[in-house]
Amino acid sequence: MKKLRILLIAVALLGALSAVNAQRVVRAYPNHGTVVTTIHKPKLVIHKGIRYHLAEGVWYKARGRKYVVCAAPRGIAIKTLPRGHKVVFVKGRKYFAFRGVHYQRTGRTYKVVYI
Repeated sequence: MKKLRILLIAVALLGALSAVNAQRVVRAYPNHGTVVTTIHKPKLVIHKGIRYHLAEGVWYKARGRKYVVCAAPRGIAIKTLPRGHKVVFVKGRKYFAFRGVHYQRTGRTYKVVYI
């Protein structure tokens, strides 16, 4: 019984040490105007005849085979909000915010609004 207790304590200490040394994942989002060659699982959204790509909450415009990070166009509608969005209230109205972009629920979609 004593050996089992010592073994359990040793395992707990090793687990605690590995948790302390674990790496943090920090997401860095590109600035507007940044050109990238690939984006992960983009969703195509067409607004006023212009094709935009949305990936992980970042808006892009295609330029040849590359993508340029751009501002979210006012009035564009999406079906789902990006992961990590926050609920904010401005002058009593409910909005959803992610990386400085505010969305307002309209029916079953969310539209980009400027506050």
